[in-house]
Amino acid sequence: MTGFVAPHSGPGPVPVLALGDVLLVTLQGELHDGAAEQLQHDISQRIASSATPVNGVVIDISGVEIVDSFLGRVLAEIAASSRLLAARTVLAGMRPAVAITLVEMGLTLPGLGTALNVERALSLLSRATSAAPTAHLEEGA
Repeated sequence: MTGFVAPHSGPGPVPVLALGDVLLVTLQGELHDGAAEQLQHDISQRIASSATPVNGVVIDISGVEIVDSFLGRVLAEIAASSRLLAARTVLAGMRPAVAITLVEMGLTLPGLGTALNVERALSLLSRATSAAPTAHLEEGA
C-alpha cells in the first residue's frame, strides 16, 4: 500500500509515504512551526486510521541543516505519540552538525531510534518487528 497524506507543495504539508507497515517522512530544508505541528497530527492520524497496522515511522532528516529546540521537541512528541499507537519511530540521516547542535543544546530525543540512512532505519524496524512481535504490548505493561 502506497499513498500520501497530502501533496507536497513548498511550505505546505509534508508528504507521508506508506511502505508496507512503515510510514516514511522525508524532511527537506527548513520546517516551519505550523508545518511541524501539522506533520505530528498527520502521522498520528495516519497510524490510527490505517487499514493495515503501522509498525514503524521513519523520519528522514538528511535534507535538514538545522534542528532547533522546537523541531527537536516535535520529533520527540511524534515518537511518543507513535509509541502510544504501537509504532516505533526512527530518525534517519542526521548530519554530524545537527547531532553536535542537539548535544550542545542539551536536547535529548527520548523514544527515537536513530539510523545513518533510510535503508538502515527500515532494516532496524524490520529486525525489531520480527524479533519481538509483542514488544509494544510489553512496553505498555
